[in-house]
Amino acid sequence: MKEKKIITKGFIVESLGNGMFRVLLCNRDRDIIFCYISGKIRKRFIRILLGDIVKIELNCYDSKKGRIIYRLQKK
Repeated sequence: MKEKKIITKGFIVESLGNGMFRVLLCNRDRDIIFCYISGKIRKRFIRILLGDIVKIELNCYDSKKGRIIYRLQKK
């Protein structure tokens, strides 16, 4: 049975090495978590910069790490 994923939006705060980012979640608690880039974003050379709004997939067992699955347009 597949485990459930939580999808939420976030804001890129800091760019770390090796495709890792520190992301501020857009929830009530304003948590900052570590995220890595998904394979499709890495494969298509999509650039993620500071200030970008992204969609994040969180595992229900570990909510301190996530995966960036989509980059939304800047406004």
